[in-house]
Amino acid sequence: MIRKFLVFFLILNLTACAEIQQVVNQLPQSGSVLSNADIASGLREALNFGIEKQVSKLTQTDGFFKNELVKILLPEELKKVDKTLRDIGLSSLADDGLKILNRAAEDAVKEATPIFVDAVKDITFADAKNILVGNDDAATQYLTSKTQSALYDKFNPVIKNSFTKVGADKIWSNLITKYNNIPLTADVNPDLTDYVTQEALKGVYTMIAVEEKEIRTKFSSRTTDLLKKVFALQD
Repeated sequence: MIRKFLVFFLILNLTACAEIQQVVNQLPQSGSVLSNADIASGLREALNFGIEKQVSKLTQTDGFFKNELVKILLPEELKKVDKTLRDIGLSSLADDGLKILNRAAEDAVKEATPIFVDAVKDITFADAKNILVGNDDAATQYLTSKTQSALYDKFNPVIKNSFTKVGADKIWSNLITKYNNIPLTADVNPDLTDYVTQEALKGVYTMIAVEEKEIRTKFSSRTTDLLKKVFALQD
């Protein structure tokens, strides 16, 4: 048994942090050890599951609009527009405006998968080690740091084109014009493309974090042997 522990510590290149050492000391011996490659592969598998299971949902019709975790609402400076329009009987117009914001995000997220796949491929053992003993969203934070800039550059033009494709520019122009014509209201003119791009990014990372937490905290969510073995290290 002592020899097996020593072999495992050597596989960790003697660099494993105190947290990993502590949990490994408590693991039952199963006759096999996890290599550095196994641990990194397990983290890649978990992130790929999050992308496949959760992010793909966002690309569907109402993937944002009917998901309260990520639904895109009006920016702060336009919330008064929404309320005022509803107060004067223009709820349908206000709903159309919200749906268009969310539809644009749904279109944009279709561009996300290749960028995420590339980031996941680059996970090293050092990355995996830090993620494994990190917070419940450590893997999500890793992906955020590696993909946020590239995703913004992909999302922004898609959202802009989506607004044009569905006539969002006309709808928002109509909505804001009507609001600006209401007596005693201050004119507003926000950059909706940037706003929706930022909200779409938040939505993507939110859903990945949901799946990551499931895998970390629920044994039933670890649907492969590798996931079960790797995440046993942080239980």
